[in-house]
Amino acid sequence: MRIALFLAFLLVATGYALWRGGGPERAMAAIALTMVGADQLLHIFVPPEFAALDIGHLAIDLFGAAATFVLALFAHRFWPMCVAVLHMPPLLAHTSKLIDVTVQPAVYLTMQVATSWPVPLILILGTWRHRRRLARGESEPSWLISSPRSIRRTGMR
Repeated sequence: MRIALFLAFLLVATGYALWRGGGPERAMAAIALTMVGADQLLHIFVPPEFAALDIGHLAIDLFGAAATFVLALFAHRFWPMCVAVLHMPPLLAHTSKLIDVTVQPAVYLTMQVATSWPVPLILILGTWRHRRRLARGESEPSWLISSPRSIRRTGMR
């Protein structure tokens, strides 16, 4: 039941971001949907097991961490940094499992999935704030460096 609830929450968040978000919000929606799709595909071929290092979920988590880290570097928003940080505990879970194979399966599972829950909420709030700024008539670039003109205009070098 909790998986269905999370997927519904994520679907609402990604739908809202794709419909009303700017570039960073849409990119995060694509990252999240890619991760969920890869997870579903993985479970077709490999049953979930948390007693040993889970290579499939490690690959998905590495993709998510790398993609959100790149998003946080280039997005002209604060919220992607929060999402990038939330991708670190799953990587720590995999590292812990690799170093100490006596990590309890329930702890390993919790470390992998617990930090996923705030991501849809952060994406919804980030999209909502983006829409609020646009409604106030504020010009908001999606990316830190979108063109050579923006570098001259903002003084970034």
